[in-house]
Amino acid sequence: MTKKLIIDTDPGVDDAIALALAALSSEVDLLGVTSVYGNVPLSATTINARRILALCKRADVPVAAGAARPLVHRHPNEAGDVHGADGLSGRSAALPEPARPLDERDAVTLMAELLETSDEPVTIAPIGPLTNIAALLAAHPAAAAKIERIVIMGGALGHGNTTAAAEFNIWSDPEAAQRALTGGEAPCVLVPMDLTYRCAVDAAWLDELDSSGPIGAALHALTPDYREHYRGALGWDGMVIHDAVAVAEAIRPGTLQTERVPVQVECSFGPGRGATHADRRLPALRASTDDPDPAPDIELAVDTDLTALRALLLDGLR
Repeated sequence: MTKKLIIDTDPGVDDAIALALAALSSEVDLLGVTSVYGNVPLSATTINARRILALCKRADVPVAAGAARPLVHRHPNEAGDVHGADGLSGRSAALPEPARPLDERDAVTLMAELLETSDEPVTIAPIGPLTNIAALLAAHPAAAAKIERIVIMGGALGHGNTTAAAEFNIWSDPEAAQRALTGGEAPCVLVPMDLTYRCAVDAAWLDELDSSGPIGAALHALTPDYREHYRGALGWDGMVIHDAVAVAEAIRPGTLQTERVPVQVECSFGPGRGATHADRRLPALRASTDDPDPAPDIELAVDTDLTALRALLLDGLR
């Protein structure tokens, strides 16, 4: 049975690969895609998502534009230095033009209506800032009953990538992330960059993607700026495809090994803003803490079979 899926995204090179993975999968019924600001402004993330779907010949999938800024505090900057000025290494315009108009509904309305009309539970995979997801949970509380899981790419248990403490997606809107991770309305899986970095792909993997066919070659062509960034970040020729790791788990539950722990987000101002705090103490010790309103447990992704995951991703994109 195919898994019903909605992707909330800010493409971004790794988002583009993740979106293509879902769009091409026979295991997925991709109900819709929603865009959010993040790696580049909303106008760019929206057209990038639509062009990736056009590349994958998925004119059946509606795309709706979402939040252009965080819930409370303005977004300090995008990540054009990592993904290129247009989010796709300057090559967005080389992709096919969208075959379907942008949906007239906003992202939150589209998600709420897709959830309401679905005859089965739906997985949501947010792979950008969590602004749209927090707004959905706040404005449409009844919709949560239809959510099977929210599989989030974000957070860092060790050091961050945007600041010393914070990973980009969570840092972009800490208040929204705190709302999504601690609200308890729907089961959450958090896929942090500690794990996604370990899942980085090397030059040989990228060469295989390039030679796999027209879609693989088109995706490979989007990577130069991103790959150059990660040559410095990793210290070798490869790149981290964070969002594809989370989408692989959304498509095939159990791909990642998880622990059930509460996770909270630092929303104060200062060097720790946007940090994700996972309480990995033993349950008995956590229970002894005098907290009148403890955060609910979520599934925190901590490990995977790296070889099998890389093969799964490559096979899905061929």
